[in-house]
Amino acid sequence: MKERVEAQSGTRRCPNMSDYVRDLIGKDQMRGDKIAVMQRFVDDGLQSGKGARSQDDLFAVAIANVKKSLKRN
Repeated sequence: MKERVEAQSGTRRCPNMSDYVRDLIGKDQMRGDKIAVMQRFVDDGLQSGKGARSQDDLFAVAIANVKKSLKRN
């Protein structure tokens, strides 16, 4: 892992190891936030019971909700 960090640091995007680690932490936080949003959608769906909408309609609504949630953050 140390070799990987050293190889990535010193680039334009991450000029040093600290910047590389900060970049990784930021990406991890964003990933965790996205997973939390999706988990809330799953939990809400499970609690709502059986619905009458089609699978295609449900996916379209889910995608729209994710986009809306990500814009707020």
